[in-house]
Amino acid sequence: MGDLPFYGLVMTGVLAIYAGAASVAGARMGSPGLVASARRSVYVVAALLTLAIVMLFHAFAVHDFSIRYVADHSNRALSWNYSISALWAGQEGSLLLWVWILSLYTACVTWQNRARNRELAPYVVTVLCANILFFIFLLLFVASPFEKLPSFNIPHDGRGLNPLLQHPAMMIHPPCLYTGYVGLAVPFAFAVAALITGRLDDAWIRSTRRWMLFPWFFLGIGILLGGRWAYVELGWGGYWAWDPVENASLMPWLAGTAYLHSVMIQEKRNMMKFWNHFLVALTFLLSLIGTFITRSGMIQSVHSFTQSGIGPWFLFYIVFVAVFVTALYWIRRKALRSESALDSYVSRESAFLLNNLILLGACFAVLWGTMFPMLSEAIRGVKITVGPPWFNQVNVPMGLILLALTGIGPLVAWRRASLNNLRSMFLWPVALSLASAPLLALSGVRHGYALVSFALAIFVISAITQEFWRGVAARRRQYREGAWTALRRLIDKNRRRYGGYIVHLGMVSVFVGITGTAFNADREATLKAGQSVDVGRYTLRYQGREMGRDANHEWARVRFNVYRGKEYIADMVPAKNFYLASQQPTTEVAIRTSLREDLYIALAGVNEDGSVTFKVFVNPLVQWLWIGGGIFALGTLIVMWPDPLDRRYLLPTYV
Repeated sequence: MGDLPFYGLVMTGVLAIYAGAASVAGARMGSPGLVASARRSVYVVAALLTLAIVMLFHAFAVHDFSIRYVADHSNRALSWNYSISALWAGQEGSLLLWVWILSLYTACVTWQNRARNRELAPYVVTVLCANILFFIFLLLFVASPFEKLPSFNIPHDGRGLNPLLQHPAMMIHPPCLYTGYVGLAVPFAFAVAALITGRLDDAWIRSTRRWMLFPWFFLGIGILLGGRWAYVELGWGGYWAWDPVENASLMPWLAGTAYLHSVMIQEKRNMMKFWNHFLVALTFLLSLIGTFITRSGMIQSVHSFTQSGIGPWFLFYIVFVAVFVTALYWIRRKALRSESALDSYVSRESAFLLNNLILLGACFAVLWGTMFPMLSEAIRGVKITVGPPWFNQVNVPMGLILLALTGIGPLVAWRRASLNNLRSMFLWPVALSLASAPLLALSGVRHGYALVSFALAIFVISAITQEFWRGVAARRRQYREGAWTALRRLIDKNRRRYGGYIVHLGMVSVFVGITGTAFNADREATLKAGQSVDVGRYTLRYQGREMGRDANHEWARVRFNVYRGKEYIADMVPAKNFYLASQQPTTEVAIRTSLREDLYIALAGVNEDGSVTFKVFVNPLVQWLWIGGGIFALGTLIVMWPDPLDRRYLLPTYV
């Protein structure tokens, strides 16, 4: 492979500089040829980075251990799928994946706007190329994935992939998260272009709505996939620990959620121009901060990479972007003033504004708790860690307010809600919610926050179901359609509205799954063959163990007969693996899932006397978390799917 990747990246950087400079110069000079040249350069940048990532994929596939990164993150015993996904297992490969995805986004945006947004597009290309250039600089001079080992130091076999990463989610979760993180650069680029050109109407908003929805969708799915991965792989019985890198993905998602709600106010009422620009910039900056947290090594996390030279460069870039955008805001401060004012506190605008404030409050709380260890060490010389109890104490009340607003916000009238409107929208949902509270208490739900959460979930489901019911009933009366036809056409005619309702139903399901943690039960036990232990409604009887090995790892499996009362319901087989290359153990949990609860067994160890030590968890309602993710995905896809008018708008026109 030689020095080809290095010079290829150098050429890519030069072309990125040219594309950014030529794009703006061509726009200012009125030179279509120069703009077209810049556009073609963007496509070549994407092609060269695609070639670079293919070359690194090939190095992993053929076990080219002369490359340090390949030797550090793979070995010959790995199956082909883990050998390939090892590309993003470490620092350098992740950066290459990041800039490659960014180049694809840039190429797609450039192509889509080749004959549209003529004032904005050149500056959009320049901002995106500047981001590409920053990452190429890192790959060339700070963290090269193509660094060669000295010929006398090339190993016969590599160190192997971290055992915790040898899971099917490794092939999906990181690319999903990166697709979300990186895509946030596109709406940011449009916002900056609008500030530079002074085109501060809603044209840039219309151009970027789907460009925000797309990464927001992938970021949300990536967060849920990460939670599922932690749930089935780490053996601790949970899916979210407020780990710094978990928080790093949550923060831009929260800010992006605020923007997607706030932008509707600008479209409808021409309000909150500054606020929407601020949210777009904040969302992008939080994606950079998340990358800084992951790669700096300054904050301890089970996900983060080791201490490296990447951190200071990212910190410098974050500060540079923040100062640059702040300067643009100051220059355009008069033009960013809203042209309309809030008519009433009882309106959809007010509900969305409150929703924004709560989302940003939660975002700030997560950011503060995540960065506090680093700040305390810098100020006092002592690293003070903020644990899950603090995050829960701060965020649970805000989460309940957001859950309530999920049902209130979309149904309140714009401008000013009348008493009749409020009564029509909320009489039955509120009545059902209030009636459910004592019934939930009588059924055993005595936890205060859980009781409120379930009652609010019933309120939101009732309110959204009522909206679908009324829409379907109206279509049936008007068009004489069947119920399913009316429902399908109702959604098809207003995908943004009803797809949004489905997204909200998905979030309600997620809240129900999270609320189930209030009733979790667990027990640790040590048993010999034939002995049993009771956990909740279940009895587990230990039957025996088996042990073995293959080229990659040694394993020990134990078998339990599971009874509910006297009824046998299943055999469950948790395991413990020991990976030979890395000399690290992993836990392979056994899970029996139902809509009511999960029975979860994690093997802690096999003892010399033949007994086994294990931990059992009974996790109520956790399945509704993953179901909610599926509903969320369906709703977001409906919202993003363009109708015929949108498709005409999305395609370039040469008129």
